[in-house]
Amino acid sequence: MEIRAPKFPESISEGELTKWYKQEGDFVERDDLLADVETEKTTIEIVAQASGCIEQVYKQEGDTIESEDLLCSIDESAEVQASEPMDVTAASASEATEVAASPAARKLASEHDLDLSIVNGTGRSGMVTKGDVSKMLDEIRAVPPAQTKASPEDDATGEAIEPLAPLDSTARVERRVPMTRLRATIAKRLVEVQQTAAMLTTFNEANMDPIMRMRRQYQDEFVARHNGTRLGFMSFFVRASVEALKRFPAVNASLDGDDVVYHGFYDIGVAVSTERGLVVPIVRDADALGLHQIEDQIVEYSEKARENKLSIDEMTGGTFTISNGGVFGSLMSTPILNPPQTAILGMHKIQDRPVVEDGEIVVRPMMYLALSYDHRLIDGQEAVQFLVTIKGMIEDPARILLEL
Repeated sequence: MEIRAPKFPESISEGELTKWYKQEGDFVERDDLLADVETEKTTIEIVAQASGCIEQVYKQEGDTIESEDLLCSIDESAEVQASEPMDVTAASASEATEVAASPAARKLASEHDLDLSIVNGTGRSGMVTKGDVSKMLDEIRAVPPAQTKASPEDDATGEAIEPLAPLDSTARVERRVPMTRLRATIAKRLVEVQQTAAMLTTFNEANMDPIMRMRRQYQDEFVARHNGTRLGFMSFFVRASVEALKRFPAVNASLDGDDVVYHGFYDIGVAVSTERGLVVPIVRDADALGLHQIEDQIVEYSEKARENKLSIDEMTGGTFTISNGGVFGSLMSTPILNPPQTAILGMHKIQDRPVVEDGEIVVRPMMYLALSYDHRLIDGQEAVQFLVTIKGMIEDPARILLEL
């Protein structure tokens, strides 16, 4: 049986084979993990489609992988070869002690010779994530090495071995590592969009007090009603964006050469930051989802992103993107377009500021909003009106539910 890379969508041209978990001659069971292929969007796990012996490996770690490339072949007629009887008790014990961990976590642990059994897993069902391994490695590095006294047996001559001299603290250390495929793709896309799009940004600010009061008033009831789902800010912005996109179809459109593609659906990308870089999973048909369904999807995508489990389909497409730099403390920024989309909304930190209401100065929790847009398709007036529409819905959430 030939094991091939999956068929990549048009948005992905190639990937990189980053890890082989099996070697030529190894016997594998059906659905065993064989290799990882890292693309610009996610890491794809290659699994055995039948039981047998790996007959030949055609691609090596570090090789570029294109759609449906042949990776290895499996001899289905082969059987497990054993030089001595298998110890059933030992095998059972080994299976029992197998640690559940994500491929990224196993890869990082292997690179640092770390025993996964000592790592506390925080993923679903106790799964060890890459973040758990990184945390354990940081803890190990923070512990100073034990100072032991050398004994005569430490050296063949019977003389005590002198400890190694510490590194010079004034040394100018450099470390050169290749960019990951995801980071290289992000860099390429950002440069392309700056060179090809006529990108402008318009700003506004929204009073977050109405939504904050609503969350305080209904949070407990919302959580109880929707099985623990918490009411966040992002679901309001997704719904407000959908209603604004209905009024301004050009903001929901994309450019394809000299053609404008107007989308009759609302697939909203929500930017999620991971250790590998920024990824944008898609909340599909957001106009048909309730606030709790949007929140559930965002939480699920965030967990998958941290564990590098997002599928290509979950990150492909999208008609409009929302990025929340406020979670990192950003007060104001200029978000960059996610091509071929023509607009992106930037949320920022909520901060108490003095504002004027009815002729009086009052303090309100305010958020700066930024809309970057492609001026080739969207006029300035249209962009400003779009952002003002979102501002109005955030400051009066009833408009979202009533579609006003």
